[in-house]
Amino acid sequence: MPDVALVAAWVTLVYCLFLFQGYQKLFRDSDAGWHIRTGEAIVATGALPRTDPYSFTMQGKPWLAWEWGADVLMGSVHRVSGLSGVAMLYGLAIASGVWLWFRLHRQAGGTFLLACAMAPLLLSTCNIHWLARPHVLGWIFLLATIAVVRSAPDRFRARHAWGLALGSALWANLHASFLFAPLAALLYAAGHAVRPFLWQMDRAAEWRRARWLLAAATTAVLGSLINPYGWHLHEHILRYLTDTPLLDRIGEFQSFNFHAEGAGQIVATLLLGIVGGVLALGQRRLADGALAFAIAAAAVRSARFLPLVALLLLPLANGTITACLRTASGLRTDLRRGIDAFLAYSDNLGRLDASAGGWAVAWTVPALAWMLLTTPAIAQRTGFPPDQFPVAAYDRVAELPANTRLFAPDKFGGYLIYRSNGIRKVFFDGRSDLYGARFLQDYGRMVQVRPGWRQLWDRFAFTHALMPNDYSLIPALRQNGWSELYRDRTATLLAAPASRPGGQN
Repeated sequence: MPDVALVAAWVTLVYCLFLFQGYQKLFRDSDAGWHIRTGEAIVATGALPRTDPYSFTMQGKPWLAWEWGADVLMGSVHRVSGLSGVAMLYGLAIASGVWLWFRLHRQAGGTFLLACAMAPLLLSTCNIHWLARPHVLGWIFLLATIAVVRSAPDRFRARHAWGLALGSALWANLHASFLFAPLAALLYAAGHAVRPFLWQMDRAAEWRRARWLLAAATTAVLGSLINPYGWHLHEHILRYLTDTPLLDRIGEFQSFNFHAEGAGQIVATLLLGIVGGVLALGQRRLADGALAFAIAAAAVRSARFLPLVALLLLPLANGTITACLRTASGLRTDLRRGIDAFLAYSDNLGRLDASAGGWAVAWTVPALAWMLLTTPAIAQRTGFPPDQFPVAAYDRVAELPANTRLFAPDKFGGYLIYRSNGIRKVFFDGRSDLYGARFLQDYGRMVQVRPGWRQLWDRFAFTHALMPNDYSLIPALRQNGWSELYRDRTATLLAAPASRPGGQN
């Protein structure tokens, strides 16, 4: 019989791929396009790209493909089974994260029923970033990291060093979140080192765990150096994450709109994470509390951290809330009796669940999901959503001359790279670290038709423009003599005036 973690993983896989319509919504960010094509190019050539191969604005500029391992994984799967395979890959990654999430509840001392009650909050908070992008693979490593640092043993052994080094090396070649591993180890090391100064505790035991965590942090850093770029990878990521002018112009690094429809569950998730942090401090779980406050603060500032609140803080909150319920005193007799009955019932379910496994049948639901995903009715709809990307318009774009200087927003850039196999050079795509803050500033001025936009536009000598129909730049270009070549429900293709140097119809 499968345990609840495996059942939840199965439910998540089916929900993600079909009810959530992940066969399309996983591709609602076009960065998946250049990730796939980069991976295919690496597999074909056996070499990493060193300069930008995709744009005419940054062509030849040094480019660091910092997620090359994930690119190779995506590209390899795509070569075998197309976008259906990529959707399945990330559906399985999301489901694996849910399986680890339930395991973390158990390790944190949480009760079975509270874990089940928190599962809808996990799904509704994380699905805002359910995308076919490498950060989803990073979630698996994040959950494993918290499980490791929270269960630090007394002695650092060779098997620990090898495991941490290999895990860190793999993570560093998949996604930039690998920096979380040494940071989490240092945070928990500081927590164990400080606790004896605040409370009556076994100082020797706490310091032994602190030393183990310091060794783990060092090993994680050394392991992360096993990548094609060495320490330059760390330098590049730190420079990117501290480039405030750049991050201020990237939508996913901005605050989440808590007034949006359906945001109530996300607010509840954030509040539970904060409550868990407060209770952790009261229970002498210093590092758990510090982690909760740090991630909650980051989530308020940047929407990218909201899934981490659900993934990491909800299991810790379950543990602290359960401990609080078990030890609460001074309650009314009937209330105390009700809480005890709830905990006893939940503990019994937890023991039954712990005795289950389900590995013999773990493959069944993924196999059925793959069969359904590859049926013609779903396979023909799998891919980039046609209401968000120029799926129909691309046939007209493909007819343009090879030397066309096509303006298209970054939202379209990754899709154009995918459809053209990287042959048609784009103006802009999602690799913001390559383009830089100044480029994004000029881009924003053009698409918003702010004063000075025309001078910037002329500097790029565009011959054609492909944009979503609601862009205010479309009527502005028409007023300047640009003509419409194509229009559908999603995108409009314009051509420069024939009288303009370099213009084409």
